[in-house]
Amino acid sequence: MEYRQLGHSGLRVSTVSLGTMTFGGRGPFASVGQVDVDAALRIVERSCDAGVNFIDTADIYSGGASEEIVGQVVKGRREEVLLATKCRFQTEEGSNGAGSSRHHILRSLEASLRRLGTDHIDLYQLHGWDGQTALDETLAALEAAVRSGKVRYVGCSNYSAWHLMKALAVAERKGFERFASHQIYWSLIGRDAEVEVVPAAIDQGLGILVWSPLAGGLLTGKYRRDSKPEGTSRHLTAWDEPPINDADKVYRVIDVLVEVADGHGVPPAQVALAWLLDKPAVTSVIIGARNETQVGQTLGAADLKLSAEDVKRLDAVSASPLPYPLWHQERTVSDRLSPADRAAFSYGPPKG
Repeated sequence: MEYRQLGHSGLRVSTVSLGTMTFGGRGPFASVGQVDVDAALRIVERSCDAGVNFIDTADIYSGGASEEIVGQVVKGRREEVLLATKCRFQTEEGSNGAGSSRHHILRSLEASLRRLGTDHIDLYQLHGWDGQTALDETLAALEAAVRSGKVRYVGCSNYSAWHLMKALAVAERKGFERFASHQIYWSLIGRDAEVEVVPAAIDQGLGILVWSPLAGGLLTGKYRRDSKPEGTSRHLTAWDEPPINDADKVYRVIDVLVEVADGHGVPPAQVALAWLLDKPAVTSVIIGARNETQVGQTLGAADLKLSAEDVKRLDAVSASPLPYPLWHQERTVSDRLSPADRAAFSYGPPKG
């Protein structure tokens, strides 16, 4: 297992980490997974034995049940793992039961600590943007959490590039704790983040944590033009998270993904993850699992090295036209590009 620095922080995180949205199986999360304590213990043990040192959860997952299960299964090995969780969404009744206010952040933090059975959270993340709470208040609350020792590092998730830059500017101006990471959706069939979000992270020195790197299971190789996993009624055209706008393109990507995987003798999921780990600023890809077998099929991505030709093929089949102003910049200012600029231009079809 490889370990990478989380952005500008001194924290070293395994390149493959464990997501726990499948733990609990309550409410709307029941369709994602229904992993109980015993199954979660086996998944965590398999992951940690392979070198995974980062476990990600959120207070909203199964109404807090995911955090409770994580807390139970890491007892006895708490010092071996880094725990990350998130706050922002509705976890309590009433008008103050959601958002990024000081009230909600500090109440959510205490509740997460209690459910996780720990005295500190290694990475505390804002799960989404709150445009109705002043960033001064939000970041001051996170600063207080760090100073109290209950939080070690802070990050954000699902921010647009301008949201991120605004938050970093406020933190710098006020002397508050700076985000160490940005957790985002990014995959071979969802490369939108490369246009603005990824370049911002590169430019500002944030580590990128990738959620749903297998696009909700689409990139496991089980979904093909002429087949789908046994026992499922889900169709590609009905996929809504992430949204699918061009089913034929997705199948073209999967076709190339499977060909590359066959060439290496590995499951397609490992290739999809290795492709991401080859991208700039990516610290770790977060994998979810319903059982030990699924974990085993993905952990090998940490050691898989794709050839330049493999990457070129995957980049080409998954590329989209450059949006404005990138197409204009590519034509007019290509002689003055920063590393972040070049990352953005990689979203389009490879040149040459």
